Amino acid sequence: MQKILQAGLTAGMSATEGIHSSNPTRVDPAFDGTKILLPEDFIPTAETKVILRGAKGDIHAPRINIGAWSWGDTATWHWSLEELPQVKEAWKLLLENGINWIDTAQAYGSGESERICGELFKGLNRQDYIIQTKWYVVPDNLKNVLSPSHAPTKFLKESLDRFGLDYIDALPSVLNKVLRKTVGVANYNEEDMIRLADELQKYGVPLARNQCEFSVLRRQPELSGLLQACHDRGIVFQSYSSLAQGRLTSKYTVNNPPPSTYRFSSYDMKDVEPILEVLRSIGQGHKKNPASIALNYNLSKGIVPTVGIRKPSQAQDAIDAFGWRLSKDEIKRIDAVSMSGGTTKLWQ
Repeated sequence: MQKILQAGLTAGMSATEGIHSSNPTRVDPAFDGTKILLPEDFIPTAETKVILRGAKGDIHAPRINIGAWSWGDTATWHWSLEELPQVKEAWKLLLENGINWIDTAQAYGSGESERICGELFKGLNRQDYIIQTKWYVVPDNLKNVLSPSHAPTKFLKESLDRFGLDYIDALPSVLNKVLRKTVGVANYNEEDMIRLADELQKYGVPLARNQCEFSVLRRQPELSGLLQACHDRGIVFQSYSSLAQGRLTSKYTVNNPPPSTYRFSSYDMKDVEPILEVLRSIGQGHKKNPASIALNYNLSKGIVPTVGIRKPSQAQDAIDAFGWRLSKDEIKRIDAVSMSGGTTKLWQ
């Protein structure tokens, strides 16, 4: 499955500009990005939870969650088992600081990410963490092809075996209420999201969340009205690629670009550098790394960032995004250099 996912990304599934444009579009300066901001007196912390609505009970979750795509994935992230001790150390640090929500998928590492999650959960009480996984329709085996209506439940049971759990907290499927607590989707635009939310409501099932790519390098969900629609309907908006696969961390430069497999927000680093300069400048005033500034930017807009974490230093950047707040003027400075991004027929 991981190879199918990477093949799709290579073919142009990244939502940045369709077939990875070398000419990024800046956000129109006339667009007011401060209208979507949470109240200025709201400070995101580990204690200020978001609510994932469920038919038989809600889940109160932290405002940052951990992206587990890289765990076990060799096609995109070139995973090595030697990394596992660092992941475990990072997980311990995150738990100690109230970040206990992991996002994974059956495609990540062809199930290996879910197995690694199962290792992290050993010895913990079930109520001490939140896990969400994803299922998607590709003709990768006979379950999807021959029994599409039952495939989600069959795949979910396989996921539960890998996790070593009786249920998960979130899954994009209305099937099998016993095995999952809330329903979410990924990569839905506003029209499709509202249509599904209305259909689910006929069965008394709320749509809990929508996960799409969002960062300073791709504000399309905000510009299109999707983010506002989520806020209006009580649907949690999660941003994946919140740090543009490392481009917003200062890890990569013009002379040290990210690997070609990192397809989300895959702009040339010469176009990203002006944004990094602003993040660094603002970070100096807050004594925070650019990654923490970029995450707080999302948090300030009422977004729950999903952050890929492979080592303790990345966990610390996520932790450091809590406990303070960018000012409206600082948001305007970041907005002024941000990029809009686009969509494709295949992706969002």
